[in-house]
Amino acid sequence: MTFLLVCLCGGLGAVARFVLNTSIQRWWNRLFPLSTFVINVIATFCAGVAAAAFAHQVVAESTYLLFVTGFLGGFSTFSTAINEMVSLGRNRHFVTFAVYLLLTIVVPVLCVAAGWMVGSLGD
Repeated sequence: MTFLLVCLCGGLGAVARFVLNTSIQRWWNRLFPLSTFVINVIATFCAGVAAAAFAHQVVAESTYLLFVTGFLGGFSTFSTAINEMVSLGRNRHFVTFAVYLLLTIVVPVLCVAAGWMVGSLGD
């Protein structure tokens, strides 16, 4: 049953990613891949909140598993970010490549930390 619920939550995460990605791309027509970046920032912040909630026993392990492995696993898209970086490099957009690489590594780490702090506020 857990397997099916993780699959369902992953599907919901993928649909949410598709909707948000499409919405951002409708008005953002610049070189920087903003939609993937925003999606991964949201996902890492939520993962931090979820990790803190689980660590402080606010949510059950099954809820954590469904949300993080299922929903956020389907929502976040690190592989797309890497593919976009490679594409930027191949097309010789080296400054955008470097900025995107740096932001894609640093900002999500900060988001997880911020999410953890928010998720720990009740303690």
